[in-house]
Amino acid sequence: MTKRNYVSSARASAAAETRERIIAAGARLLRKDSSIANFSLDVVAKAAGVTRLTVYNQFGSRRGLLEAVFDDIARQGGLFELAEVMAMADPRAALDRVVSIFCTFWSHDPAIGALNQAVATDPEFGDSLVERNERRRELLSTLLSRIVGKHAAKHAMQDAVDLIFVLTSYPSFASLSRQRSTEEVCRLLQTACHAAVDGLK
Repeated sequence: MTKRNYVSSARASAAAETRERIIAAGARLLRKDSSIANFSLDVVAKAAGVTRLTVYNQFGSRRGLLEAVFDDIARQGGLFELAEVMAMADPRAALDRVVSIFCTFWSHDPAIGALNQAVATDPEFGDSLVERNERRRELLSTLLSRIVGKHAAKHAMQDAVDLIFVLTSYPSFASLSRQRSTEEVCRLLQTACHAAVDGLK
């Protein structure tokens, strides 16, 4: 019984290591080649030193692999800190922190640029990115509701959420960061978000 458990544990550990190696290889490819069109199970398998079948068994599809790469980059880039931010007592401070987290995340890894291209060029993974972005919209909607309460007009609230959603997006960050540091972009976006919120009062 003990030997069997050991073998099972060793096998699971080996599978986890293989999975991590594949994800790392996928991220490296996205950093090296900004075009997501060249990202495939075959190419990633070769880069990771495994078979295409191994990649398929681990992730099920190209979209599954891209999502795993994105999740790993999100974890390393601090995006999972958002859960703690939502528990902050001051919703305005929480909004500032959300802007800061996304600025840090967008600047964290060159692969993010390639992944964001998928919205326009890769319908399979683009749908997944749209879903992930909608979670950011929901988060912003919750924070703005806490900041302004129930007195703001529904259409005005939606306009403010949509505006801050655009301000905290990767394209906005990429455009603003061409001539600014991440910290400067963050301050600029926080100021713009404050103005959007103050317009509701």
